[in-house]
Amino acid sequence: MERRSFLKKAAVGASVGAIAAPALAQSQPTVNWRLASSFPKSLDVIFGASERLSKRVAELTGGKFNIRPFAAGEIVPALQVVDAVQAGTVEMGHSAGYYYFGKDPAFCFDTAVPFGLTSRQQTSWFEFGGGKELMREFYKEYGIMNFMGGNTGTQMGGWFRKEIKTVKDLEGLKMRISGLAGRVMQRLGVVPQQIGGGDIYPALEKGTIDAAEWVGPYDDEKLGFARVAPFYYAPGWWEASAQLNFMVGIKEWDKLPKEYQNAFEVASHEAHVLMQADFDARNPAALARLLKGGTKLRTFSRDIMEASYKAATEVMEEEAAKNAKFKKIYEPWKQFRQNQNQWYSVSEAPIANFLVSRK
Repeated sequence: MERRSFLKKAAVGASVGAIAAPALAQSQPTVNWRLASSFPKSLDVIFGASERLSKRVAELTGGKFNIRPFAAGEIVPALQVVDAVQAGTVEMGHSAGYYYFGKDPAFCFDTAVPFGLTSRQQTSWFEFGGGKELMREFYKEYGIMNFMGGNTGTQMGGWFRKEIKTVKDLEGLKMRISGLAGRVMQRLGVVPQQIGGGDIYPALEKGTIDAAEWVGPYDDEKLGFARVAPFYYAPGWWEASAQLNFMVGIKEWDKLPKEYQNAFEVASHEAHVLMQADFDARNPAALARLLKGGTKLRTFSRDIMEASYKAATEVMEEEAAKNAKFKKIYEPWKQFRQNQNQWYSVSEAPIANFLVSRK
């Protein structure tokens, strides 16, 4: 008798729970956002971060909060995402902070600066090293709240039509390169060009530029750079990692129910971590295919690396001296980098160097 009574109560409880969950979901508003990306759909790992974010947000909110990603050029050009979010043309974007270097070089800290942080260090700086607070204070002036939106890991040094052995070989070279790195390269004689991802190949093919950097083997293979520039260099010292960013209009963010904000933050973290993992899984095979196809892999000489480091330090110190917003981020960031590099020299560098030597 007691058992039958218990089962009856349990069944009623289960029915109430089944009814309550949809009722709770129905009590929340339906929200539809548009996301403007700086990247073409063909770059499936990078554009895929926006798709992952959108899918997870919808799943976590029972289909009530929907984000539709649009590729570069579908709503606004690749390098106008910040402007679109700031103006309210779209609720959010997916881009790279350093694309907006021309507005203020401080944007670069949200993506990459020359001889900067690795992907793990960048995430650590953002979440636990004061980076989030510093960058959100900076972005607030543009009406934007920034979230980590993926990381490519350490990038390659780019594709060159001719072999680059010394600093002198860089003189007069027209190169697609973004952010502060362009200013550093300029000191070494390079003529920097900022071009969106989808426009790099035709510029390289036509000879409008002599060299171009993008991401790494998987994406670079897709974009076909090996067909028009045979020399592939490493490392991309200007991007020890490159963090991408989900950029949300603050006014739109403030309208969201707390549950939707929580869902967005969870989804953005997932998308952030999975991009790096995806690239790490795909790059080795892509590099092997490129080399089999005739790509000539090279590393920048010590001469070039030392000159680049010197120029990078000068550029950043000079910017800090004249730009208070840049300095406010740069000074604590520089100390964080020093501490991280000291720790890395004890922890990961020895085992990494040993394993690489064993091939």
